[in-house]
Amino acid sequence: MLLFFSIKYTHFSAAVFMSPYFNSHLLMFFVCGYPLSIFFIVVNEFCERFSYYGMRAVLVLYFKYFLRWDDDLATSIYHTFVAFCYLTPILGAIVADSWLGKFKTIIYLSIVYAIGQVAMAVSAIHDITDTDRDGTPDNMTFHVVMSMVGLFLIALGTGGIKPCVAAFGGDQFGDHQERQRRTFFSVFYLCINGGSLLSTIITPILRGRYEEGLFSCKTINAKII
Repeated sequence: MLLFFSIKYTHFSAAVFMSPYFNSHLLMFFVCGYPLSIFFIVVNEFCERFSYYGMRAVLVLYFKYFLRWDDDLATSIYHTFVAFCYLTPILGAIVADSWLGKFKTIIYLSIVYAIGQVAMAVSAIHDITDTDRDGTPDNMTFHVVMSMVGLFLIALGTGGIKPCVAAFGGDQFGDHQERQRRTFFSVFYLCINGGSLLSTIITPILRGRYEEGLFSCKTINAKII
């Protein structure tokens, strides 16, 4: 879990360097001609995509083998979650454009996102309700509720920041930095695809290797990300 929080800390360290206060009251730092905040945005996006796709890669298995749902229910909940993740960007865009702005929207929904991941991790710890220590949770309702709350918050967080992060990264460049802006977007989308690819490969491997341990596959994924 420490690794999970260290990665999620990226959201808040990036917030310091990307905040309007920082940019307007202190000198803008540049590394190789790029604003320093850009590096935080790129690394943060890689970690966020690793987090989301790593969790999604083992989600149906978690439903089937931990919550003991049948194939139909597990698949239905999975696709509902994915659909919700692609609907919430509309909400995030409205909030950013009409109310909070891109910066505050990213910060607040990143907190929501982190809370959702913690809820999912907690929902996968069977020892919380395994009073007789037989390896099976005694109160499955607790785990179902925690996982559904976690998925809702994750969908709200990942979708809500989706329309804001790329645009906010572009805002870090001046009009004279067209070449650097183009390079940023290329690296940015490379990190999106790279984080997605690696997590989709790595997380199922870790789940298969450690699922019999104290924590189930969801907790392992949270510890990695």
